[in-house]
Amino acid sequence: MNTPFVAPYGSWNSPVSLEMVGHGTINLVSIALDGPDTYWAEVRPAEKGRTVIVKRGRDGGLQDITPEGFSVGSAVNEYGTRSFTVSNGVVFFSNYHDQRVYRQRPGEPPFPITPEGSFRYGSKVYSERLGRIICIRENHSAPDEDHPTSELVALDVEDGGEPLVLLADTDFHGSPSISPDGKLLAWLNWDHPNMPWDGTELLIADLDDRGLIGEPIRVAGGIDEAIIQPEWSPSGQLFFISDRTGWANLYRWNNGEVEAVMEMEAEFARANWWVGMCSYGFDSPDSLVCTYSRRGYWRLAQLHLSDRRLEPIDFPYWEMGHGDLKVASDRAVLVAGSPTKPMSLLEVNLKTGNFEALRVESADEVATGYISVPEALEFPTENEETAHAFFYPPSNPDYVAPEGAKPPLVVVCHGGPHSAASAEFNLATQYWTSRGVAVLDVNYGGSTGFGREYRERLIGEWGVVDVNDCVNAALYLVERGDVDGQRMAISGGSAGGFTALAALTFRDVFKAGASYFGVSDLEALLSGIHKFDAHSLVGLVGPYPLYRRRYIERSPINFSQYATCPVIFFQGLEDTIVPAIQSEEMFRTLRDEGVPTAYLAFEGEEHGFQRAETIMRCLSAEFYFYSRVFGFEPADDLEPVEIENLGPAISAAG
Repeated sequence: MNTPFVAPYGSWNSPVSLEMVGHGTINLVSIALDGPDTYWAEVRPAEKGRTVIVKRGRDGGLQDITPEGFSVGSAVNEYGTRSFTVSNGVVFFSNYHDQRVYRQRPGEPPFPITPEGSFRYGSKVYSERLGRIICIRENHSAPDEDHPTSELVALDVEDGGEPLVLLADTDFHGSPSISPDGKLLAWLNWDHPNMPWDGTELLIADLDDRGLIGEPIRVAGGIDEAIIQPEWSPSGQLFFISDRTGWANLYRWNNGEVEAVMEMEAEFARANWWVGMCSYGFDSPDSLVCTYSRRGYWRLAQLHLSDRRLEPIDFPYWEMGHGDLKVASDRAVLVAGSPTKPMSLLEVNLKTGNFEALRVESADEVATGYISVPEALEFPTENEETAHAFFYPPSNPDYVAPEGAKPPLVVVCHGGPHSAASAEFNLATQYWTSRGVAVLDVNYGGSTGFGREYRERLIGEWGVVDVNDCVNAALYLVERGDVDGQRMAISGGSAGGFTALAALTFRDVFKAGASYFGVSDLEALLSGIHKFDAHSLVGLVGPYPLYRRRYIERSPINFSQYATCPVIFFQGLEDTIVPAIQSEEMFRTLRDEGVPTAYLAFEGEEHGFQRAETIMRCLSAEFYFYSRVFGFEPADDLEPVEIENLGPAISAAG
């Protein structure tokens, strides 16, 4: 066994390369089962973020279905919904570039079945009885293109033509589901100012032979009850997930009454960002397979409906909450991972319990000693509350730090803000920790996965609760002696970028930070916000202009005199959710105030970077930025970043 080198934290040489992070990864986004065949969509950074449907046939062979020139993706609600479905070997998908729906028969090129125009389609389900697809259509052809009409429509899969509009009665529709006999349609809807995790309604209606629907009947839901994933059992009972008790649990509609199937202090789904998520499915009329979470740890289980017995499936993965689970009579296919196993497409044999990895997000293997396994933290925060985080200490068997030294820390703020930190194996996280930089991924108040009460801590308190929790998480580690309190950075994207900028501006704990397409001006965000998020700030901050003072007082751009910490900004120039001006103005303001700062903008990137070269450049630039600010020398030959107003580095604490 070799004696480890003694070297400062941040300067360790690591086998986790930028190329592994950028070119060696894909993103698995959705699944469809069609008889013995399995289909999925994968985002490929190495192909400039193109999304491709892949088929695995009964013989185990893999085939790319999506031809060159096409990229699968729906832009419904800007964030997208399920973008494809499969029936008897025929694939129906939304093409990202024109948002039209295409039919792709085996051996044939894609054929458009929707007309050209300002329309987007998502959450497609195929009706065998009608020979039609029923889905959501977002109609942008109205004069007010920023607030398009949401419709439920039926598509003619043979001749195409103008879709048949079934409903256009509320601000949003989602998750259409057709009963086994094809005669009933269930779906969700909701109106502003609600978001889909605040309150939705579940409705059903008769579906006639022409594809038209009858008078809708409300099954469950309301302005303060969120419904997720309506699903029909093989026997024709309607199941769904509801948070009516404060936890997202399973229910069914039985003889006109709602009854609990499994009530427990656990979450059977995440916040419904991508309306159409799947976290359970039926393997028989009397049982279903589901995923559920307790304190951030996900489990796979079989629920026996006759005696309501939840039987865990022995499975060495515990991150599976991305809403990608499909079930057939003999198998379940899902995306899952663990702190040491990358997110993978896994097929579980429900009879034997054996499982097989069909596809792995990270192609390159990392030796165990270079993998930092997270510690799940529960730490005290404001108002005598407890919050949650995952702590990744540095890990590299080839190095030890000088005696008495403590590592720099990067605190990560997830987006959403009603998303969640995950303990899945992440090469970008391991890039930091294997070089001697600790990472703390915070599930601040407002995060999903810990019950509705925890999520609602953020009502009216965005920029306060999230900031306090990130600050207190970092100070908790300082108090324990795990990290260098003088070399702590905070980083986040989108809503997480806002949290990072607010923490750097209004609190004196972090010494540097990074904003990925983050919000700096809440008032300005209101003026160009898209329909899905148009009223999200009502719940997060308060109704405008009644609470205008809050918008002003929580916007970092208005208090640049307090922002003295170095910040690096990353921005996609095609971003329509958080426009580039938010980053540009904050960067210019800090530069003019004499604060060390840098700004990297990327042509062709939208909200969330998908190209390998962008992902690699951002990771290397953020690492380089902190090295200059915190005074460590990276082992890698990194491309420099132009840093305005750079002063002396912060010395390492003993």
